[in-house]
Amino acid sequence: MISVTDDASVADEPDMRALYDLLDDIYRGQERTTQAEIYRRAVAAELPPELLARIDALPEGEYAVDEASDLLGGSVA
Repeated sequence: MISVTDDASVADEPDMRALYDLLDDIYRGQERTTQAEIYRRAVAAELPPELLARIDALPEGEYAVDEASDLLGGSVA
């Protein structure tokens, strides 16, 4: 039986679904939030270190969900 993690290209990628779920939750009911709030919530959600590093690398400021998603490596589906 082969799982998706058996593919090396997929295995090396962080779990972006967890990031998208977090962004959906953070932006529910609001249009913008800060990098610090995204990072705080990502730590609380125990996202993988690779994703925390991406969020930490965002410049300080406020982001709309599409801006944050684009800067973090994808788009929220």
